[in-house]
Amino acid sequence: MTAATLLSFAGVCLLLALMPGPDSFLVLRYSIGGIRPGVAAAIGVAIGSLFWAVVVALGVAALLEQSASAYRVVKIAGGLYLLYLGVRALLRRRAAGPAATGPVAASTGSAFGAGMLSCALNPKMGLFYLAVVPQFLDQVTFGSAMTLGAVEAVVALVVMGAFAVAASRLVALLRRPKVTQRLETVSAGILAALGIGTLASAGGS
Repeated sequence: MTAATLLSFAGVCLLLALMPGPDSFLVLRYSIGGIRPGVAAAIGVAIGSLFWAVVVALGVAALLEQSASAYRVVKIAGGLYLLYLGVRALLRRRAAGPAATGPVAASTGSAFGAGMLSCALNPKMGLFYLAVVPQFLDQVTFGSAMTLGAVEAVVALVVMGAFAVAASRLVALLRRPKVTQRLETVSAGILAALGIGTLASAGGS
């Protein structure tokens, strides 16, 4: 595997990471609470993508492409998880009440776990690996697939980490209770909407 191949694959991964999706909204959701949970969520997303690298390396991901039922099960699980995160965030904001002077705090552990599970339960990541990885390899082996998986994870970590830092600093500049409350509510609503949309598309597929 040449350096040119790795750079080309990194470019494709960069385009993927820059596209808005559940992972970026999840990182935004936790970045509102501070830079540490935001970065923790970004690290979780990167680790979650390595799960799909392992799955593809073992050849299991082909089942998602060949079995509509398997794809639907993973999609439903991912949709339910996003919906759970969104509803839980909305309930936490409601429980905090209008008297809360800032965003509802989230631990780095919960942020990391949410990011990892969100990515690991996203079957589109598996299909991305399945469709793209073979284009950059003469022969798909465990080592070569994991190498490209590591490249994708690093790119995702850099992009999502930068997004987390930028979002948390922007929120710090707008540190007004009403602003942070509305941002949290909107981001939580988006997560819930993404979960419902995923479930709806899974039911119709």
